[in-house]
Amino acid sequence: MRTYRELFRTPEFTPLFLNTTTQIAASTVSGLAMGTLVHSATGSPLLSALAMFGPSLAQVLGATTLLSAADRMPPRAALTAMALVFGLATAAMAVPGLPVWALFAILFGLGTIAAVGGGVRGGLLNEILTTDGYLLGRSVLNMSVGTMQICGYAVAGALVTVLSPRGTLLTGAALYVAAAAVARFGLTRRPPRTTERPSIGRTWRNNALLWSSGPRRYVYLALWVPNGLIVGCEALFVPYAPAHAGLLFASASIGMLFGDTVLGRFVPARWRERLGAPLRLLLAVPFLLFALHPALPLAMAAVAVACVGYAASLLLQERLMALTPHELSGHALGLHTSGMLTMQGVAAVLAGTLAQFTSPPTAMTVMAAASVAVTLALAPGLTPRPRDADDTAAPPHRVPRRT
Repeated sequence: MRTYRELFRTPEFTPLFLNTTTQIAASTVSGLAMGTLVHSATGSPLLSALAMFGPSLAQVLGATTLLSAADRMPPRAALTAMALVFGLATAAMAVPGLPVWALFAILFGLGTIAAVGGGVRGGLLNEILTTDGYLLGRSVLNMSVGTMQICGYAVAGALVTVLSPRGTLLTGAALYVAAAAVARFGLTRRPPRTTERPSIGRTWRNNALLWSSGPRRYVYLALWVPNGLIVGCEALFVPYAPAHAGLLFASASIGMLFGDTVLGRFVPARWRERLGAPLRLLLAVPFLLFALHPALPLAMAAVAVACVGYAASLLLQERLMALTPHELSGHALGLHTSGMLTMQGVAAVLAGTLAQFTSPPTAMTVMAAASVAVTLALAPGLTPRPRDADDTAAPPHRVPRRT
């Protein structure tokens, strides 16, 4: 599968694309509103960063307790229900007078549920598309993330000014409800990929199985840590430029969109392996420029160039699927998403804490330097080895039965 026309002719891809796009728009609008609301109420860089990215910390709780449900629930029902829960919770956060601690309690509850949602969505994509279409399909979904974030942050910035942060949260809630409708009426009814009941024990056993492979461990770490540290940089956009944070977020989305478009559609397969390491370094190096406290135009340019490097995650996800049994595809992708978002939350806390005691530009520089160091340390383990193919095989008694 090499063209967008072929991709969108695939049954169910279009409604999944629309569901994902609408949810990204909802989370983008709601996230900027929450960051602005908390920053206005507290004046704290740490709490504003935590409001936007802190819920990702709860992903680790979902990944260690609920993730086995990703392959054990009907995808349509799961995606519909989760979008409705997010819509209701986002509306609740718009209630006037709600204390900051209550806002964070709701956000962390949603983060726990989101761990399962990422697995359900990733597993469904892997079912819908053929093996040769996965990277193109994943790149298109990532492109939708970039597009919706560009539009969402621009619109959210205007909505926060016109409607207030709470009015913007209600807009996000309405978008979540729209995403639920797309899932319910656009996707077909599918059975779960496995018939065993979800449990905490099964979640732990599957996580241990996925982590037991050396090549998969390196892929997971490369997906989680360098990207998460850079998201820590992005978590400081609001305190770095309170009046223009939306422009910095939009610049990041433009870079990500460009990278995903070029890599997913135009780069030949024989070149992709060579681009992995350079793209992972590109993601971090331009952020080192923040050591110079750049003016807004230069900062926007640096952010846009750096975020082209997010395309490296497409190559890593493709490799992860090649190393994972089909029966665990949803769980494996859910673990990737949960670990990635958890690391983003950890990095947001670290960056916010550093900024609290130094300054946002200094904290961003430190996080970028750490990302470069981790990328270089992981590089040897990401070199393909002939035995990698053997790691896709799992002991029969450890793999959930297919339906």
